[in-house]
Amino acid sequence: MLQRLIAEFMGTALMIIFGVGVHCSEVLKGTKYRGSGHIFAITTWGFGITIALFIFGDVCINPAMVLAQCLLGNIKWVFFIPYSVAEVLGGVVGAMIVWVMYADHFKASEKEISPITIRNLFATAPAIRNLPRNFFVEFFDTFIFISGILAISTVKTPGIVPIGVGLLVWAIGMGLGGPTGFAMNLARDMGPRIAHALLPIKNKANSDWQYGILVPGIAPFVGAAGAAWFMHGFFNI
Repeated sequence: MLQRLIAEFMGTALMIIFGVGVHCSEVLKGTKYRGSGHIFAITTWGFGITIALFIFGDVCINPAMVLAQCLLGNIKWVFFIPYSVAEVLGGVVGAMIVWVMYADHFKASEKEISPITIRNLFATAPAIRNLPRNFFVEFFDTFIFISGILAISTVKTPGIVPIGVGLLVWAIGMGLGGPTGFAMNLARDMGPRIAHALLPIKNKANSDWQYGILVPGIAPFVGAAGAAWFMHGFFNI
């Protein structure tokens, strides 16, 4: 149990280090890769998740996936809260590590980059704020994401699952990520959002908890539940 919790914590932290790190690298003043664009960022998210899965193995690194596995009977319900908490804490720590790594660049960017943009390096935000539609986007993205992972996981060839999940993240990010930034994961959004709230960032924007709790917080669970029921009922997974 403890080893699994540590794996969930560390796997999520590593995912966030890659993901939040690439946003900092692409946006902050003075980095070597500033202005590289969304393909650079989305590809790093996909590769980063692949690497986390290769290192830590059969981990969820996503409370929505934990929920789906509980619904399918693969994880006991008693583990739902501990796994989810470990993942969110991993998100917090991962984002804080990125802040330390890019501290000089955050300082250099204080007068040039808006506080909202700085916040959005950590947490997701909608391109156009429309909470019902934003909720649907995150629900649908997560439905595709969890359904895809469950399907990929039926392939028993070694190494296929981490690579397949990375490609899935890349495809969803490119095709469906534009409206909301495709969080699909409470730990991916809430962990770094909490880190942003706690870190000593100057001229800090508000954390936008209304959006954070409703859209990347709740919608992924709804999408994951729908995916679990669909994949079980239609494909007997």
